[in-house]
Amino acid sequence: MSTRDLDAAARTDPQLRDPQLRAAFELCRTLHAEHGKTYYLATLLLPPAKRPYVWALYGFARYADEFVDSLTDPDPAALVEWSDAFLASLDADGPADPVGRAMAATMRRWGIPREHVEAFLTSMRMDITETGYATYEDLRRYVHGSAAVIGLQMLPVLEPVAPGAEEPARALGEAFQLSNFIRDVGEDLDRGRVYLPQEDLDAFGVTREDLLAGRRAGTTPPAVRELLAFEIARTRELYAVAEPGIAMVHPTSRDCLRTAYELYGGILGAVEAAGHDVLGRRVRVGLPRRLAVALPGLGRARLARRREARWTAA
Repeated sequence: MSTRDLDAAARTDPQLRDPQLRAAFELCRTLHAEHGKTYYLATLLLPPAKRPYVWALYGFARYADEFVDSLTDPDPAALVEWSDAFLASLDADGPADPVGRAMAATMRRWGIPREHVEAFLTSMRMDITETGYATYEDLRRYVHGSAAVIGLQMLPVLEPVAPGAEEPARALGEAFQLSNFIRDVGEDLDRGRVYLPQEDLDAFGVTREDLLAGRRAGTTPPAVRELLAFEIARTRELYAVAEPGIAMVHPTSRDCLRTAYELYGGILGAVEAAGHDVLGRRVRVGLPRRLAVALPGLGRARLARRREARWTAA
């Protein structure tokens, strides 16, 4: 399937006739398929010619994130070296590593501004030293680079067809990230970080020690569950801001965006269904639910491609 997708993209993007660059995109695809299963499933709803660029965007983000988020082999110094080399290469001969090459090619093809990538890398560097955020606004400044600009990077690939699509794209990236933070409180504690604002912990009478004690005991204390219910309600407000953006992108991108919207939003529902117990286990949106959301769009996308093939043959 990846060969067909790359061939489809190469029809309008001569860069993707280069075997080495195609191999770089394939590496990003494997990163996406392995580590971003929900997002990868949604990507299948895009036209084949657009999929490789989403692989590159995800692969680049995942590759950078792993330098600081790996539970087994974190290497913050390598993040600084790699990100500096990538940004410098944009003004020279291009990146040397395959993930960087795929990202640079995607930036060229879709006119993705350099400042969006710089903002992302800045937030990744914050994870080297920052272990918490005093206020929600402080957290949102981090999330701007770690997630909101990812939405803005994706927007050209999705092809906006109406003005004002930028704000929903920012909100959706932010909502995705906050959904992950709510689900991953326990795993983030294992990395020494808390992405729940300190002012919120204070408001609900929760301390870091409460979180750590719950993690050690494998259960989530009642006050923490109340805090998570508050965070879920606030994150749903961002999803409400983002939802109108689905109609603002090209019709061939809407099923992908709608599916991602519903699947990531489903994380919040899954946390609620688990009684907000995120310290004792990893909450997941099950495969049956993911398929139930994605399959209608996959059917529509398959039908549209068959029609396009018939028209082209005629």
